[in-house]
Amino acid sequence: MRASPDVTADLPTVAELGLDLLKTTPYHISISLSRPFICAGLYFIFAARGWWPAAVLCVMFLFIAIVASAHDLVHDVLGLPRWLNEVMLALIGMLVLESGHAYKVTHLQHHRNFPHEDDPEGDPARMSLWRAILEGPVFLFRLWWWSWQQRPKARGWLLLEGGWFLGVALLALTLWPQSPALLVYGGLVLAGSWIYPLSTVHLPHNIHGENALFQTYTLRGRFIPRLFLELTYHLEHHLYPAVPSHNYAELSRRLEPYLERAGVEPVKVW
Repeated sequence: MRASPDVTADLPTVAELGLDLLKTTPYHISISLSRPFICAGLYFIFAARGWWPAAVLCVMFLFIAIVASAHDLVHDVLGLPRWLNEVMLALIGMLVLESGHAYKVTHLQHHRNFPHEDDPEGDPARMSLWRAILEGPVFLFRLWWWSWQQRPKARGWLLLEGGWFLGVALLALTLWPQSPALLVYGGLVLAGSWIYPLSTVHLPHNIHGENALFQTYTLRGRFIPRLFLELTYHLEHHLYPAVPSHNYAELSRRLEPYLERAGVEPVKVW
């Protein structure tokens, strides 16, 4: 599997880089799938005890875990049976009141078409900074609706995930007099989703890049990439989407000589 055909550099195939980059293990699978549920569970434990700063921190880590897990499930790189992959994608999206299948439909479209306009997920990359920020409250609803129109076969999942959002919202309002935990949780995950257009689209992409090597960025460092579960290697992911997220750092290390020769300059972070 080679990178996008518009790449002018002589990039290697995954086989040339090492087929071990495609491998995963039961350990990696269990960590990827359990991490979001652990973060959500800890939120409710801390909220019940009134430890709100710790509860909010759990939601912050939940978003990082969700993006990493959903990426792997969308690209089907964990080696799960198809039915289990689809169920876990739905459940993990539901943890943050999002549609995992809307994300799948639009994210795969993003990989096919970016930086062209028939890419609703990539739209914030074509916006100004402030316009991308303002897009936050409506971004996921737009992606859900686009998915509904474009993929009739996914409508069962989309209805289930949309109904879950409405059901949890109603339940949270009902439980508010007894406990604010669910309503606060819903507010936090909803507000957290508003940064997606900025953090996952506008900042990591460059629509003016001459080819796929320069249309997304890669961030290198000792602390930040680990904190964000290697998701900062966005260029590497675009070039080799079949590689699971736990192998991004190693992929980046093996790909570095090729990127250097092509003139790609990684962004240095902590």
